[in-house]
Amino acid sequence: MMKLIWQCLFSPRLYKVYKDGPKDSMYQPQGLEKWGDRIISKANTILNIGLYTSPFICMYIYKRGFFTYDEMRTLGRFFGGITCLIIFSFILRSYGRATSTKYAQFIRALYAPMTDKKAYLTEIRKYDFEFNAWPTTYSVAAAERSSWLDKHPFKTCANLHLPLYQRATIQILAFVATHTFGLRLIYPGSLGVLQVLLWGALFQGRTQLVENHNGQRSKLGTADGNTIDTMFVDHRGQSPNGKKLVVCCEGNSGFYEMGIMNTPIKAGFSALGWNHPGFGGSSGLPYPSQEHNAIDVVMQFAINELGFRPDDIIMFGWSIGGYTASWAAVNYPVGALVLDATFDDLLPLAENQMPSSWSLLVKEVIRSYVDLNVAELVTKYDGPVHLIRRTEDEIICLRQGHLSSNRGNNLVVRILEQRHPAALGSQTARAALSRLLAAPDSPAHVPAGPDVQQLEKTLQPLVSKYMRDLRSSHCSPLPENDFVEIIDRLQNRRRE
Repeated sequence: MMKLIWQCLFSPRLYKVYKDGPKDSMYQPQGLEKWGDRIISKANTILNIGLYTSPFICMYIYKRGFFTYDEMRTLGRFFGGITCLIIFSFILRSYGRATSTKYAQFIRALYAPMTDKKAYLTEIRKYDFEFNAWPTTYSVAAAERSSWLDKHPFKTCANLHLPLYQRATIQILAFVATHTFGLRLIYPGSLGVLQVLLWGALFQGRTQLVENHNGQRSKLGTADGNTIDTMFVDHRGQSPNGKKLVVCCEGNSGFYEMGIMNTPIKAGFSALGWNHPGFGGSSGLPYPSQEHNAIDVVMQFAINELGFRPDDIIMFGWSIGGYTASWAAVNYPVGALVLDATFDDLLPLAENQMPSSWSLLVKEVIRSYVDLNVAELVTKYDGPVHLIRRTEDEIICLRQGHLSSNRGNNLVVRILEQRHPAALGSQTARAALSRLLAAPDSPAHVPAGPDVQQLEKTLQPLVSKYMRDLRSSHCSPLPENDFVEIIDRLQNRRRE
């Protein structure tokens, strides 16, 4: 019993025992565990608030003269009492957990020896608990850590035309902006406050994946030391499409618990979802290098641990997730690449959202630290690829409601330039393609010449081969019927 109490002293919080009661029900601490947990949670909240407001607290203490010897003794007694209360709460909670049948079963499963890895994972996957205590299921060899000299603000420069003093100033500002608020503006899902607000929805989504689809959660270790939160739904032997694995790459506020995984799952495909570094249970931050390492370990896990052949893997990227999906397609011989509501280059979108006076700083931030150039990657991939353009997209369009400003147009142009250069060999052909992609924005009263009309008819099948329109906004789920139709077309193209 004493060993169990000791194990429960700093053990993880248990959220749910799967398939034990209603889907939306959580594990409810009772008795001593409940009261101890409440005190610890409140103390943790107060501590976090205190850390953020510490400059103001210290200023208040100084102005009130609390730094005298007598006052410091009083404060010492106060904080000493609080510390004793917290220690006592840990002991109470530990005893309460040890005497709880459900929690004791959970802790025995968690701390059992991993002699039989499959049996061990089967047992702990019956529970949802704090992910930092989840054992690493699969990891790759650690890469050599880069030094500060490899990350200093003057390593790269996007504004070489500027005088040295202006260039250096912008580089320093870009470094500070990126490492404080810039990356979080690009990836809002990495904000802790947003994850707290979405916790209930993420919990419910995870529960549905596990209980309705037998989802298997895993923790993967990347080459740079991060851990990635993943969910695998296996439809092999249950559906004709189950032998194909769809690796889902979410958007900048997307999580696998409530993201694009549902589309391939409903279509009968096996699906592997993962959270960006800094999202959900994943550690780190979504810098491009960390994104590369994250999708790399996901791919190796799919091939080496789950047993899928690379040509049976389909990369499915939505919005900013098109970057990691394209990176994987370039670096692994995957079967196909599907990009939904994706852009060609992040820079034009970022410049469009920020004041024009910030253009030099925005360019420096993007090109030096968050250079997500999807078009550059896609043109290096020679396998089957298909784009989905949302005709009512309010995010990827530079001008809302104008299809001609959708950055997906630029992406399909880059694909056609790389795969069919002869079709775009003249200025007339490029004008015809621009007119074709801009429809129905092109003014009906401006007639096109016969050459342009003929070229439009010639280019229409090529555009349809690589892109389809979906009458939808940016965040609407892709219907599974559309997804199946796209995959069927891509598979037929591979056979040709």
